[in-house]
Amino acid sequence: MTNRYVDSHVHFWNPAAIDYPWLSGAPAISQPTFPVDLDTARGELTHELAGIVFVEADCNPAHALREAEWVTSLAAEEPRIRGIVAHAALQRGEAVRDELAALQRLPLVKSIRRLIQSEPNGFSVQPDFVRGVQLLPEYGFSFDLCIFHSQLGDVLRLVEQCPDVSFILDHMGKPGIAAGLTEPWKSQIRELAQRPYIHCKLSGVVTEADKQNWTAKQVRPYMEHILDCFGPQRVVFGSDWPVVNLAADYRRWFTLATETISHYSPAEQQMILHDNAVRFYRLG
Repeated sequence: MTNRYVDSHVHFWNPAAIDYPWLSGAPAISQPTFPVDLDTARGELTHELAGIVFVEADCNPAHALREAEWVTSLAAEEPRIRGIVAHAALQRGEAVRDELAALQRLPLVKSIRRLIQSEPNGFSVQPDFVRGVQLLPEYGFSFDLCIFHSQLGDVLRLVEQCPDVSFILDHMGKPGIAAGLTEPWKSQIRELAQRPYIHCKLSGVVTEADKQNWTAKQVRPYMEHILDCFGPQRVVFGSDWPVVNLAADYRRWFTLATETISHYSPAEQQMILHDNAVRFYRLG
């Protein structure tokens, strides 16, 4: 095992150039963020950051292609940016083909994310949305699922209709950690994991806990359930930086993640920290 890892869930933003309406409500993280800031956040980690997957950051949908193009330009100066998860309006169904074709012209775009978490239940099983997801393999894209735990039932119905799509579940399905909820999240996660074309990110859960007062004891059982269900072959590390800063700094989250997987063999730890992300996102 080498001490190298891929961070499969990083956001950069420059609000002066691209509009992010939600940042006005999150002043603690609203400043521009660039790769140099990520290096500052990482500090003196013993693991080398070998690759970054940028994930769309909920910009104004009219700026989605601009965001992907901007990150492509960042990658020209920062070769560790090896993949992009871009936004596309999949709820348009067949009509989304023009967006997918435009994104396909950017070689770093590997996956699509249309945020579901902010939508009402039922959104992700509408026929047009399902059709939009079904189109993704035609363009060489996978799909990032970003939901709250209450939407897992819909997701189970969505993935059942899209057996040819490679899915990855962001942030462990955002379980209700702060409220101590475990069901039906645990049962639905186990059912989801029975489908071999679905991976899961070990990411974004400290912000679902008791914000600044969370403890490893509070969060780790949820992480362990993910590992138990998906196994080290289909779990992928992600930081959710800089959103993670709302609950923990980068190093604290990275330490919790690596300690939680420390009982695995060196080869299995490398799968979670590096190899699975390279394989799922076709990072080459």
